[in-house]
Parts: sequence; C-alpha cells; structure tokens
Amino acid sequence: MMHSRRRASDAVLALLAVTGLLLAATPAAAAPTTATGAPPAAAAPDTDSLTTAVTGKLLTTVASAATTAAQTRITVDRSGAGWAFGTAVALAPSETDAHPTGAIFVARVERGAWRVAFDGEAEFAALATASPLVTSQEKAVFGNEPLPLYAGGDYRTGMALPFAVGQTWTLTSGPHGWGGSESPYSSVDLAGGDQVVRAARAGAAYTMCQGWIRVIHDRGYSTDYYHLWSNISVNGASVAQGAFLGYTGTDVTCGGAAYGRHVHFGLRQNSAYVPMADHDIGKWVFANGASAYQGGARHGSAWIGAGGAIYNHGALGLNQGVVDANGGGTLTRRAGPGTGYAAVGSLADGATVTISCSANGTTHTGRYGATALWNRLSDGSWVSDAYLWTGVNGPLNGWC
Repeated sequence: MMHSRRRASDAVLALLAVTGLLLAATPAAAAPTTATGAPPAAAAPDTDSLTTAVTGKLLTTVASAATTAAQTRITVDRSGAGWAFGTAVALAPSETDAHPTGAIFVARVERGAWRVAFDGEAEFAALATASPLVTSQEKAVFGNEPLPLYAGGDYRTGMALPFAVGQTWTLTSGPHGWGGSESPYSSVDLAGGDQVVRAARAGAAYTMCQGWIRVIHDRGYSTDYYHLWSNISVNGASVAQGAFLGYTGTDVTCGGAAYGRHVHFGLRQNSAYVPMADHDIGKWVFANGASAYQGGARHGSAWIGAGGAIYNHGALGLNQGVVDANGGGTLTRRAGPGTGYAAVGSLADGATVTISCSANGTTHTGRYGATALWNRLSDGSWVSDAYLWTGVNGPLNGWC
C-alpha cells in the first residue's frame, strides 16, 4: 500500500556576453558509431551560436540570482552533421546551501538556428531518437517520452542505495534540496562503509564536471552524485546497478560546500529534482522532517533518522513489496483474500514479498489507512495490502 524559476529576460541575455564560457569540443571522429554501425558525418557545428543557445536555455532553469551570476560550462562531447551532444553546467558559489545546476543536452540545427533540449524533457526524447550521435544503448534509456510525474501515483524507483548492497552507511543528512534548504527535498547525504559510491540503478552515465556524475535511468528517473573523489569520466557509458562511480569526497569544483567526505545523492524525474519523500530506495521509504536535513527513512516498521545507520537491502522489484506490520511483529499469510480463510504462515516485519496479483477481501487499517485490497504472493498465499509498502495505491501486478 502506498499510502523560482528565474524568468529569462534582457538581463539574462546581457549576462551571456559577460559570463565565462568554457567550451570543449570533441572531434567528430571521436563520436560513437550509430545504431547502424556507421559513424556520424563529420561536420562541425557553429560553436559560438551553439554555446549561446545552450547557455540561454540553461540560465532560464537555475534557481537563484547567485547561481545565475555564476560561470557556466558548456561541453560539446559529440558533434557532426548539424547535431551536437554534451553537458551544460551553471557553477555555484563556493558556499553552504549552494550546488551546481546542470543538464545533458542534445541540439540540432533547424532553419539556421539551434534547437536545444535537456535530459528529461519530452523534446529531448524526440531529438535523441533522431540524432545520429546518440548510441542505441542511450536511445533505449531515454528514447521514450517521460511518464507523468511519479507515473500518476507510482513511487517505485527500482533503485538500491548508492553503495554496495549489504553494507551499512550513515545517513549523515536527511532529505533536503539539491542546493540545500530549498524545496523540493530531493537529496540526502551518505557516508561510511568502504566509501565507494555506486550507481543506484542501471542507466547511461555522464560526467557533469569534476566530482559530479549523473546517471539517467528508465521510467523518467535520473540520479545525481556530487562531492566525489576520483570519479569515473564518462560520456553516455552504460552502467549496471552497483557500478563504481567514484569515492565519497569533499570535491566542490563546481561550487557548493562539503564538510567531511560524503556523497550528495539527488533524485530527478522528467528534467527536474523531485521530492525523495515517499520513494523507495534500497527498500527504505524516505520521509521529510520538520526542516531540511532532518527526516529519515522507514524499512517496514523500522525508522532511522538523520545520523542513523542505514543498511542497503538492494533494489525492490517492481512486482514486490515490503512488509510493514505497523509496529513490528508478524503478518499472517492466509489461504485466501480475507480473515475468514485459514492462516497458512506468517511473515516478519521488513520481509520482501513478490506479488502475483490482487483481489478485494476484508478491510484492514495499516500505517497508511484502510483498504480492502489483498495481494496473492508468489507462493500462493494471501496478505492484506494494508501491511505492505508497494509504491502504488491499488493492484501492483493486475487483478487475479
């Protein structure tokens, strides 16, 4: 049971003339082959107009005047035949409550001007699908239009925590903004263990700048990892869940502040940071506190707050749920969808179950409210949905 933007103006246009721009263009010969195996045609884009177009779009997405006044870094990783692909980053001040803003971009020359789209936008999916610079592996990840936010009430991510499954780290800070205290509270800070930061889910990985990796996943999600030390240098490489990204660190090359080595881990969906609250990551459901950096996460009935130890249980499958007995204890398994059926066993609080289908039965009240929904498990037994976290309201795997 799952129970400011700054407006682009003449001032922004004037800023383009004085903002420091760093442009690194990779020769077309270095671009990846297309899905057909043929390299894209070697045609260099107009870098000046491309930089202006990408920078102008980037500066309409940054959240504060301080970030808007910062330097931007536009990197063209691939180019040719009127196309370009790369990263765009607005560097942040080197201070607390500040972090860089950035995007993966794809651009195409149309009627003498650059058409630019950022990762997560519907237009990005359309351009990426058509671009000869985008590999078949990348197209498989972001070649479809984004789903509605949270897929219309679906909070499943299929993600593990960003460190090795089976390790326990410290949740040094609960949910807070990517930049600090601002909303949404999309991010948490994690440290400890072997200090190796790993991909929370499979996807395409990009180096936004030194110390910052973004991995684009399926279902419209992407994850950001900042303050890394000795991070990988990637430009669309396919990474598996658990793949090495770097080590926890205090890197602030692109701005912000870090006090003690950790990873600043952020959640995005459809081109924007989204609240981590209510999402399952590593079989923990995150929740906000009274203010930024507070809050914590729940696994079954177990709760940990900021400063607590958090164990990586691994990813929750999209047809699975976690038992939440709403106070500990066990959950009774029955022979059918209701308390009138015989008890056939029990499940411990925090156990993972796989759901085959669902049906209506007797009503029960759990942590998130009352429901008559029951779930048939993979072993044929039934449990009330009132005592499961699945990430959705309603049947998880269809009706029986």
